[in-house]
Amino acid sequence: PLICDNIGALDLDAVPKRLGLIGSGVIGLEMGSVWRRLGSEVTILEAMDSFLGAADQDVAKEAQKVFAKQGLAVKLGVKVGKVTPAKNKKSVTVEFEDKDGAQKAVFDKLIVSVGRVPNTEGLNAEAVGLKLTDRGMVDVNDHCQTNLPGVWAVGDVVRGPMLAHKAMEEAVMVCELMAGQAGHCDFNTIPWVIYTSPEIAWVGKTEQQLKAEGVAYRAGKIPFMANGRALGMGAPTGFVKMLACAETDRILGVHIIGANASELISEAVVAMEFHGAAEDLARICHAHPTMSEAVHEAALAVDKRPLHF
Repeated sequence: PLICDNIGALDLDAVPKRLGLIGSGVIGLEMGSVWRRLGSEVTILEAMDSFLGAADQDVAKEAQKVFAKQGLAVKLGVKVGKVTPAKNKKSVTVEFEDKDGAQKAVFDKLIVSVGRVPNTEGLNAEAVGLKLTDRGMVDVNDHCQTNLPGVWAVGDVVRGPMLAHKAMEEAVMVCELMAGQAGHCDFNTIPWVIYTSPEIAWVGKTEQQLKAEGVAYRAGKIPFMANGRALGMGAPTGFVKMLACAETDRILGVHIIGANASELISEAVVAMEFHGAAEDLARICHAHPTMSEAVHEAALAVDKRPLHF
């Protein structure tokens, strides 16, 4: 088909010369990154005025710069209007408006990636008295219990990010609670990963969230350009950024853009799960040469004493 969703985007049997994506969320960026590397001319149309609004803005700015260098065209503040397939069914024209006014773009394929909704239609929730939220999600407490005795819900139908690993942890917690055990799932330490090139990963609060909440914090930031392993791999792009409470030094958030970010974020998750401080990571010996040394350096940088930058 000329127009498809993110699942259909994986079934394309040829690389489209001109590929359009509506939506620059996690899935849209991943799809765009893949097809750009395969040779497509990729244009992403995003309704929001900011790029990657859920991520820390330092990471978002770096990502936008890197993707632009790769040839990924991102248009922000876009209002999509009419979408018209060509009569020969070989292209599609998208009419839209942005800061430059009314425009048109022609694509060989168009991927619509504007987020997911909970699959609760047809659940007959009202008939059994199951409470749903205004967004159609099953309403649950911190232990994933619904308002009905003995009925639990996990995964994409409940609050929080629609992530496979979050759903699995919820399911394990629920099974443990059902068995009379002390089930646990800390929703503040669920890692996010965007599988682009370079990868993007984070856990905890962003700098803009801490500012909005009036939390006093300190930040440490180390570029992979200062990491020997990253240089040896030919992957010097990106950085590790750590945010810690100014009073207690407790780690509040860690944000990474770079090669293997999806692997590096787990160290931060463990530290935050055990309420660790930046000083805790700063005093741990990290093997050399490894990418993880950048996490160590970022922890040192929180106290303004990095060793190699």
